[in-house]
Amino acid sequence: MKFEVSMQGKVDIAVMIGSGVPANLRSMGRKVCWVVLLNGERRGTAFSSRDEAQECKAAWLAQLNAERPDSQH
Repeated sequence: MKFEVSMQGKVDIAVMIGSGVPANLRSMGRKVCWVVLLNGERRGTAFSSRDEAQECKAAWLAQLNAERPDSQH
């Protein structure tokens, strides 16, 4: 799932499975988690639900849109 914001800001959600899941989530029985990527680099924490990751993605998109020179804000 990709959404291009501008030439400098692409926000994605990636899924991590198995050993890629942080130890604190694995200790709670989680075998999968989601992370937000900004321009291919992980930003923030790992989320235990896709909905949480989508909320974080929306926040990144809002911030990037607010910072754009042609923004109406």
